[in-house]
Amino acid sequence: MRQKWLMIALTAGAVLLLWIYRNDLLLWIEQADASSIIPVTVIAVFMSLFPVIPYPIVGGVIGAAYGPAGALIVWFGSTAASIIFFMMVRYGGFQAGGRKLIAKSKYSDKITLMFEKNAFMVLTVLRMIPVIPSIILNAYGGISRISFFIYSIASAIGKIPAMILFAMIGHSIVTNPIELLYMAVIYIIFLAIVYVIYRRWIRPAEKMPQSGVNHIPDSPADRI
Repeated sequence: MRQKWLMIALTAGAVLLLWIYRNDLLLWIEQADASSIIPVTVIAVFMSLFPVIPYPIVGGVIGAAYGPAGALIVWFGSTAASIIFFMMVRYGGFQAGGRKLIAKSKYSDKITLMFEKNAFMVLTVLRMIPVIPSIILNAYGGISRISFFIYSIASAIGKIPAMILFAMIGHSIVTNPIELLYMAVIYIIFLAIVYVIYRRWIRPAEKMPQSGVNHIPDSPADRI
C-alpha cells in the first residue's frame, strides 16, 4: 500500500511540474538545436508519460524543430513512456485491483480474454489509431496478463506510423503541406505489412502448443 501511495505522489508531483512549466518547455523545444537532442528526448518521454499537453502537439513542435529526425525523438519518447507506465501499473501494486475491477463485468472480462489471446495484433493496430488515448492502452496492458516482451514489441511497432505522422505534420506544415498526402499512403501500406507479418509468422507461433503444464501466473515475475 505504501508503494502505491508513493507512486501516486510522485506522479502527481511530476504532473504539477510539467503543467507549471509546459509553455516554457514547448518554447525551449522550438528554439532547440542539434546539441539539445538528448534533453529534448527526455522531455518527450516525460510529456508522453504525463500528458499535460496532448502529445500530438508535442510531436508537432519537435517535428517542426528537428524535421525528419524529430520523428525518431517523438517515437522513442512515446514508446519509452508506454513501457514505463506499463511497469508502474504491473509492478506498482495496481494489477490485482485492476483485475478484480475487470472481473466484475462479464463483458469487460471477455474483452480482456480476447485481448490477451491476440495481444500482439490487437495492441499493434490500436496503437496505430491516433485518437485512442495511449494512457488507456498502457494501463490496460499493465492490468492484463500480456507478457512484457509482447507488449513492448507491439507498442514499439504500432507507434511508428502515428509518431512519424505527428512529427511530420509539424514539419510539413512549415515546409510542404502536400507531404501530408504521402504520409497517409505510407500509413496504410505500413498497416498492411504488419498484418501480413502477423498472419504468416506471429499468429502461427502463438498457436503452437506450449511445453509443460499451462497455468495462469500467480506473480508479476511469472508473467514476463
